[in-house]
Amino acid sequence: MASKQPYFQLTPRGFPQTLSIVVTTYNEQEALPFLRQRLTAFLATLPCRAEILMVNDGSSDLSLKHLIEWSNADPRVRVLNLARNFGHQAAATAGLDHATGEAVVLMDADLQDPPEVIAQMLDEYRKGYDVVYGRRTKRAGETAFKKATAWVFYRLMRILIHPDLPSDVGDFRLVSRACLNALLSMRETHRFLRGMVAWVGFPQTAVDYTRDIRVAGETKYPISKMVALAWTAAVSFSPTPLRLSFGLGILIAAIGMLQAVNAVIRSILGLHLVEGWSSIIVVNCLVGGSVLISIGVLGEYVGRIFESIKERPLYIVASNINRPAESVSTQLAALGDVLAVSKEVPVEK
Repeated sequence: MASKQPYFQLTPRGFPQTLSIVVTTYNEQEALPFLRQRLTAFLATLPCRAEILMVNDGSSDLSLKHLIEWSNADPRVRVLNLARNFGHQAAATAGLDHATGEAVVLMDADLQDPPEVIAQMLDEYRKGYDVVYGRRTKRAGETAFKKATAWVFYRLMRILIHPDLPSDVGDFRLVSRACLNALLSMRETHRFLRGMVAWVGFPQTAVDYTRDIRVAGETKYPISKMVALAWTAAVSFSPTPLRLSFGLGILIAAIGMLQAVNAVIRSILGLHLVEGWSSIIVVNCLVGGSVLISIGVLGEYVGRIFESIKERPLYIVASNINRPAESVSTQLAALGDVLAVSKEVPVEK
């Protein structure tokens, strides 16, 4: 059941002066020619100016070569080449940091999220919504196991992270400049952008669409990475795992007490009982297990605190290709982004 959204008085507005489309790329050399064709055709239908910001997340194939060729042929295309693979969430953050549009769309390069849906997002943006996310009603070409795990993932995230986190929604979304500035003020090391967008608020709505099959290549987000993302989201965005470990400790302690009572009753009734087995082996295992589980969960939080206080950059930009002309002051300010040492929110352009 959908959670209740706060009431907002929507103010209609026109198309953004500039629409930024941020696309994260990791080893997508097979898909990039198709992406280039689809996005170029879509931009021709837009009634506003647009830029495409391609973020190369340390690809080891020929993705960067394709991106540079595309950028040389189309001045609307910028390439942000990261120094290594920092992960999808960091790459997406890099693209959002460097986007200049009044509205920004985040999407992947595999064309499972059709660019044509952006037109529907713009319609909702013009109604006054600051966040328009794509909600998947169907998943073409995915196995029953994949669909089932995705269903569990999104419902579990609503419980662990935020009740307003929409179900069946990935990172494919449009955000306004006002919402983006608020989002970029959150510089935590372990990022879960879907939860962060839900947390900042602002008027949000959904656009339903059918998710297509991957246009080419292999998925870069298998089940193992989905589990890792879920764990990162849970321990980085919510204290729920700590509370669950506390509850688990109580439950296991209660089971140990029941086993002790069972041993006493069986002894009084003269029933068969292996001496010492219940009181030593079972109770020790249960108590030891609960302690280790609690320490393990607590250790995850301590480890993430340790990584956060280092204040390392979220990403490092190796090169920024086809960067637009800027004033000297803007270039100096952007130097902090390139070196990834600044924590300030990028100035609205």
